[in-house]
Amino acid sequence: MEEEEQPPGELHFVGKRDELIKAKRSFRTLEGRDILIIHHQGVFYAIDCYCYHAGGTLQDGDIEDINGKLCIICPKHKYKITLAEGEGLYRARNPMEKPPVLRWYSKGVKQRVHAVTEANGEVFVKLTMIPNWIESDYYQGEKGKVERAKAEASGDDIPVMKDDE
Repeated sequence: MEEEEQPPGELHFVGKRDELIKAKRSFRTLEGRDILIIHHQGVFYAIDCYCYHAGGTLQDGDIEDINGKLCIICPKHKYKITLAEGEGLYRARNPMEKPPVLRWYSKGVKQRVHAVTEANGEVFVKLTMIPNWIESDYYQGEKGKVERAKAEASGDDIPVMKDDE
């Protein structure tokens, strides 16, 4: 779908509801920002397309319920990101607990999420541009695009750690 020129901060038409539901995941570029639109369990989500950690595309990431929150799992390094808030989640043991128990913790908001609205069978996204910088912003900028291209060309990868390590 080709991007149409619209004023910054406006609603962007991203597709017909039925088509987006059928596709389940759709990639759009809005105001120069690459966005992933996801339809999961009857709800639409819009999130920056590249993982905040190393710029891996989230397009093919699995979606799982983690600690009561729907998360997309980055296919590159298995980072967990909540769909609704963009919060990074990780599992760890608190050594102060006796005995230490493996639990889910939040890193805070790491991935920019965007507002999705529906009207008359059409779906719109409004980019969320809160004033604070969020880690996923890096991979939307010029330096991040260069980094993504370099990593893709070289096949660079960081070893994946399993949840229980």
